[in-house]
Amino acid sequence: MMNKIAVLGTGNMGKAIIKGLLQNKVYPPSEIYATRRNLNQIQDLKSLGIHTSTDNRKVVSDSKWIIIAVKPHIASTLLEEIKSDITSNHVIISIVTGFSIASIRDIIGINASIYRAMPNTATSIQEGITCIAGERSNPEILGKVQEIFQQLGETILIEEKLMDAATVIGACGVAYALRFMRAMMQGAIEIGFDAETASNIVSQMVKGSATMLIENGLHPEQEIDKVTTPMGCTIAGLNEMEHRGFSAALIKGIKTSYHKIEK
Repeated sequence: MMNKIAVLGTGNMGKAIIKGLLQNKVYPPSEIYATRRNLNQIQDLKSLGIHTSTDNRKVVSDSKWIIIAVKPHIASTLLEEIKSDITSNHVIISIVTGFSIASIRDIIGINASIYRAMPNTATSIQEGITCIAGERSNPEILGKVQEIFQQLGETILIEEKLMDAATVIGACGVAYALRFMRAMMQGAIEIGFDAETASNIVSQMVKGSATMLIENGLHPEQEIDKVTTPMGCTIAGLNEMEHRGFSAALIKGIKTSYHKIEK
């Protein structure tokens, strides 16, 4: 078993994790396993030297760190498949939306260490944010779980009851931010820019805005105040967006996504 890591279910998120680990040289390709029912869909990982397989049980037997990265409706079936191969030495890290630690333990039975993590797709470029929940009585194992994801960006320890909320803000939030950027680009094109220039301006503007908040530790409104001069174009635009329901629509969308997970 040694210290190898396996990612069971290598869709977009699973691939992002693996590519992030490779970019930061956390694990050599020879110590990473990836499984998927259709191996043709992960040929790109195989070309990087990753061990690819359709045999989840064999991969679990050969690894210590097991990342469950399948869709929620597949999770129970996968866990039933591998439960006889899981030992108390394994560490299970689930990134499955809405699937609790208690549900995982009910299926596998064995007293393995179980954690939940919710990264986002920016892990593939080492700019992700991963919320982690699970048993904290073993600092060594928890520290290793954090270490895996810290190589992929930032990590935050939270209570498990907040994992669904973390999914909406940290993971779904990527789509929300990108949809905002898309709308910005469309607006930029309408007022005169070509598509490529609009994309460059908006992308750097968003990156810079986020970096200011992180580096300066300020609330967004404090930075907004710096660019909203009296009777100026910025405040006029903001007020029009609010009249059209900008903030209300975003908050409603966040709550709708959250309640969808709860069902």
